[in-house]
Amino acid sequence: MAEQIRYLTPVAVDTKKDKYCRFKKHKIKYVDYKDANFLRQFLNEQGKILPRRLTGSSLKYQRKVSKAVKRARHLAILPYVTDLMK
Repeated sequence: MAEQIRYLTPVAVDTKKDKYCRFKKHKIKYVDYKDANFLRQFLNEQGKILPRRLTGSSLKYQRKVSKAVKRARHLAILPYVTDLMK
């Protein structure tokens, strides 16, 4: 006989958040390579640039972000690789 499984707490169901381009939402036209705190939002713990599918940025602004991160790395504002940056 098949019994129903009952949980004490409801099972966590992943609700999909709507992705949006934060640049279009806040009307940001220029990505500044000197603003390290803002650029760190687009990097993971190892210092790699996060892809568009995770950040939700449009293609135009993702290219600007990647160029700004690379410039900041070249000028030693951001590190190339790290251990637990955040």
